Amino acid sequence: MPVLAHLALLASFLDPSRGPQQSGDFKVSPTFFVILFGIGFVVGIAGHLAKSRLLVALGVLIVFAATVLIPIALQASH
Repeated sequence: MPVLAHLALLASFLDPSRGPQQSGDFKVSPTFFVILFGIGFVVGIAGHLAKSRLLVALGVLIVFAATVLIPIALQASH
C-alpha cells in the first residue's frame, strides 16, 4: 500500500488549485518558457544524434535562455 499513499500524495501535490497564488508584477504565462525549453532539448538531442557540437551548444543556450536569461530580462524590464 505504500505505492497508493505515494500516488495520493503526488496527486494532491499536482492539483493546481492547491498551489500558491501568483503575486507580484511578473505575470507572464509559462507556456512560452516551457515550449522554448522543449525546443532547446530537441535541438540538443538532434545535435547529439548528428554529432554536431554547434547544435548541442545551441540547444544548451536555448534551455539556459528559457530558464534563466529571458525571465531575468523580463523581470528587470518591469
